[in-house]
Amino acid sequence: MAVRPFEWIDSRLRLRPALKDIVEHPVPEHVDPVRHPSAFVYCFGGLTFLFFMLLVVSGVFLAFYYVPSPDHAHDSVQYITKEVTFGAVVRGIHHWSASAFVVMLVLHMLRVFLQGAYKHPREMNWVAGVLLFALGLTMSFTGYLLPWDQKAYWATMVGTTMIGSTPIVGDFLLHAARGGSDLGAVTLARFYALHVLIVPGLMFALLGLHFMMVRRQGISRPL
Repeated sequence: MAVRPFEWIDSRLRLRPALKDIVEHPVPEHVDPVRHPSAFVYCFGGLTFLFFMLLVVSGVFLAFYYVPSPDHAHDSVQYITKEVTFGAVVRGIHHWSASAFVVMLVLHMLRVFLQGAYKHPREMNWVAGVLLFALGLTMSFTGYLLPWDQKAYWATMVGTTMIGSTPIVGDFLLHAARGGSDLGAVTLARFYALHVLIVPGLMFALLGLHFMMVRRQGISRPL
C-alpha cells in the first residue's frame, strides 16, 4: 500500500492540528471586506509580507549569477538581464517588488498609527514593526548599490555621506558603511552581506515575533 508523503510526515510530527488552526482561524468581522468595504486597509500588512517573500525568492535566483566584486558586478547584472533564461523577468520581479514592498510598508505603518493599533496591549508589536520598517529601508538602500552602475554608485555616495553627517558618531558610521573613506570593493561586499544575509535574517526573526503577537493579541479594532 502506497504511503502519501504528507501522511508519513504527519504521523511523526503531528502537523495537521497546527495547520488546521492556521487555515481555519476565524477572520474578525471588522476585517471582513465583504461586510466592511473599508477593511481593505487591513490587507497592507499581508501585501507587505507577500512582496517581501517575492524579494527573497527572486533574490535567491539572482544570487546564483551575481558576482559581488567591482570588476564583475555590473557585468553579472547585464548577463542576468540579457543572457540568462527568464533572467530579465526575475530581475524585474525583484525590482518592482522592492518598490511595492516599501510602499506597502509605509501604508501599513500609517494604518497602524492612524487607527491607534500601537496602544496597549500592542506596544511590543509596534516596536517590532518599527524595527522591521527600519530594516526594510536598510534592505532597499543596500540593494541599490549592487548593480554597480553610475546611478547606484553616486546614490550610495550621497546616502553614506548623509550617514556621515550624524553628530558625534558620523565618522564612525561612514567608515563602517563604506569600509573606508571611499566606496570600493569592501563597500560592495558589506552591502551585499547586509542585503542577502544579515538584514533578511533579522527580518525573518522579527516577523516570527510580529506574527506570534498578532495571533495572541488579535487584530485591533478601529478607534
